[in-house]
Amino acid sequence: MMYRRYRVPSMWREMDRLQREMNRLFEDYGPMRVRNAPSYPALNVWSNDEGLLVTAEVPGVSPDDIEVNVIGETLTLSGVRKPDELKEGARYHRQERGYGKFSRTLQLPFPVSVPKIEATFKHGVLNVRLPRAEESKPRKIAVKSA
Repeated sequence: MMYRRYRVPSMWREMDRLQREMNRLFEDYGPMRVRNAPSYPALNVWSNDEGLLVTAEVPGVSPDDIEVNVIGETLTLSGVRKPDELKEGARYHRQERGYGKFSRTLQLPFPVSVPKIEATFKHGVLNVRLPRAEESKPRKIAVKSA
């Protein structure tokens, strides 16, 4: 019996190559990339032995529209960014800034003293100072010789 060996036509090889390229494209720029998009508002958090400083970028938001809540070791920043009011007959040419309700929750690395928390707002940046609770501050323990 005679067996013939068939060669895959170049069209199918090209289709396979195209499929691999499409898969690579979706892996690089697909849903995974969207899930890693930064949340709003953008936060920076610094800590030292005295406590934490949390800064949040909230341009265009009134301080009256921002809430800061601490429950246990969880900080929640929430609020609302109102849409820009357009004049009669005006239309958007481009709209990239979003509006609506927002909320960010952050797990704090240690207990804080809630009565001493301070929140200030200047130039579109919210600063929240969270002093460390006395019982969670690091203490130096003297070592005695026996």
